[in-house]
Amino acid sequence: MPATQDTRGEDRVFGALSSPVRREVLRLLRDEGPQPVQQLAAHFDMRRPSLSEHLKVLREAGLVSEERAGRQRIYRLEAEPLTEVRDWLGPYERFWRAKLADLAELLDDLPEADGDGGRDRDRADGADRAGGPGAGTGTGAGAGA
Repeated sequence: MPATQDTRGEDRVFGALSSPVRREVLRLLRDEGPQPVQQLAAHFDMRRPSLSEHLKVLREAGLVSEERAGRQRIYRLEAEPLTEVRDWLGPYERFWRAKLADLAELLDDLPEADGDGGRDRDRADGADRAGGPGAGTGTGAGAGA
């Protein structure tokens, strides 16, 4: 199926967000406001041309804008394309909220423990006979020795 203009825009936004460096640039611009490229570069252990490539990807995705002020380039967060991400994630959020609600309901329907943290169950499994809880399961001290 050929990509439409909308899906190409979404792909650019998701592609831009795939890099931890670019996500950090967006966080810096969100938290600290518009900044010149020199100020942004001070936060990263990379050469300016590498950061410029990241800024170009963000600019092409519409996530940042660039304004020239004399010899400086000031970058500003443009959050509008992030609504596409939110809209795309919405059904998944609803899916997981429903699953978690089902899990909570299931857990609420389980019989209450008798307050011993499941120790009676461990004894029934023979944990006490083998040296206490966790013995013989590979989780206690000396496991793998």
